[in-house]
Amino acid sequence: MKKWLFLGVAIAAEVTGALALQAAVDEAGWYALVVAGYLTAFFMLTRVLKAGMAVGVAYGIWGASGVALTAVAAAVLFGQALTGVMIAGLLLIVGGVLLVELGSQRALAARAHQIVEPQATDGVS
Repeated sequence: MKKWLFLGVAIAAEVTGALALQAAVDEAGWYALVVAGYLTAFFMLTRVLKAGMAVGVAYGIWGASGVALTAVAAAVLFGQALTGVMIAGLLLIVGGVLLVELGSQRALAARAHQIVEPQATDGVS
């Protein structure tokens, strides 16, 4: 459960850093939040990996969530475009990440099954 909390904080920090980067275009003071956001995001992503989440899954969820949330927030906060085609692309990204997570869970289950039921090596059934 901790790994999901850490991942949520990493996503929120990365989105904050990205949005602050857009704000820093007009006012340089926002760069402090950019640096803090990205440092926090990478620190928390490290915690996610230490908590046991596979890097492919963690990075995929982090990246896809960051892209989707940043695009939506930038549309709301900065009036940036968010077209139907862009929304479809974001949905495809999220769907792909969900498939990676599903595949990861199945791989873990298969590995656990192999450990629980090792094959006989002495020829006796």
